[in-house]
Amino acid sequence: MMSRRLRFGSLTVRVIAFSTLWALLTLVIIATVISTLFRQASERGFESLLSAHLFNLISTVSVTEDGWLQGNPNLGDLRFTIPRSGWYWSVEPVSEGLRGSLRSISMVETVETPSTDEVPFDSEFQRRYVEMGLDEEFVDVFESEFVLDDAERVARFRVMGNRSDLEAEIADFERQLYIYLALFGFGMIAINAIAIWLGLRPLSRVRRALAEIRSGSAQRLDGSFPAEIAPLADETNALIESNRRIVERSRTQVGNLAHSLKTPLAVLLNEGAAMGGQKGGLIVDQATAMQSQVEHYLQRARVAAQRDSVLFRTPVVATLERLVRVLSKLNRHLDISLDAPDDEIVFSGEKEDFEELVGNLLENATKWGRSAVTVSVRRDGDDRKPGFVLTIEDDGPGIPEDQARLAMKRGQRLDETKPGTGLGLAIVADLVKEYGGSFELGRSGEGGLRAVIRLQRQRDELAD
Repeated sequence: MMSRRLRFGSLTVRVIAFSTLWALLTLVIIATVISTLFRQASERGFESLLSAHLFNLISTVSVTEDGWLQGNPNLGDLRFTIPRSGWYWSVEPVSEGLRGSLRSISMVETVETPSTDEVPFDSEFQRRYVEMGLDEEFVDVFESEFVLDDAERVARFRVMGNRSDLEAEIADFERQLYIYLALFGFGMIAINAIAIWLGLRPLSRVRRALAEIRSGSAQRLDGSFPAEIAPLADETNALIESNRRIVERSRTQVGNLAHSLKTPLAVLLNEGAAMGGQKGGLIVDQATAMQSQVEHYLQRARVAAQRDSVLFRTPVVATLERLVRVLSKLNRHLDISLDAPDDEIVFSGEKEDFEELVGNLLENATKWGRSAVTVSVRRDGDDRKPGFVLTIEDDGPGIPEDQARLAMKRGQRLDETKPGTGLGLAIVADLVKEYGGSFELGRSGEGGLRAVIRLQRQRDELAD
């Protein structure tokens, strides 16, 4: 039952699913924005650092009178002193008459330089490019050509920073960011789901209360409900009370009509019996027919008044077990067995009507059965139109197929050797028809009569 309640049609599941989807989408956007902003800030800081190192390098290098480059640059970063660290600087002559070169301790080999055709200088005689370092790391190169003296001798200054370190730093930040956002998102989704579940929990109480009303264990929606649901509960209680009054009024009117006709019919029967003769017999016959018809249509009116009411619900299996137990004691020569599911089936109708249905069929089966009567019940239909099938079989003589329809007519008796009024199967047919079911007669596997009834039942989740 839980899986059915938690299908996507559930309001709780839909709200939690959509809120979770929105939370995940929001977290992805936040992670993307923060990661992008951090990358941009890191790259700007990296570029600013290399640019500062470049100008610091330019300011510490000069040229001697005989044209040798000289200087002892100290850029304040120990990485320039570690061999193959990915952080390098170099100063190389460009003009004729300028000799020598300078480089950082970390630069134990020459780092390739692209031609000016591949990477041209800008208007300020600077250019920037990415090159492969000494340990196959990527380095960002800031390069500038600068005039060192009045003789306009030009040197090329290069400062290189380890871009792989930058990418590793950004990757480490993103990894920690995703971990913290994942933990935050998990906590947010869990808290959100709990809040939604608690917020919609009163609706589950309403559903259970309605199920109790349909099962007959309660008469109204009782309990404390939130302000948003309380008006719904009040209106539902008012509707139930109105339905109850209509049913009671109908039953009262039916009872009054039956009582008002009882005395006149009894007088006609007595007078006809006292009169005797052909006319007296005619009066008795017609009065009896009137009495039968009045009882028949009064019963139909009563059933129609309560057919779709939420007030009448009958447990099928428990009722069958009780009737089978009683009839087994009264008919010890018969083996009366019951085949029913373990869980209860709830008939959408009044208990007295169901007992009359089963009672008439069982009475007929025990009357004609020789040694065994079998009663079975099973679920039928689906969630849209739930139902159940009741089958009662005996091993008696049965009824020919061409006479089965005749046997369900009121007052018809196919065998006068057995006591009875001929009303039992007709009453069953009438009641089943009023409840919107079907009634069939056929031959059982043992050769006797097989009666099959299909009726409506409550959905299983409302019967819980």
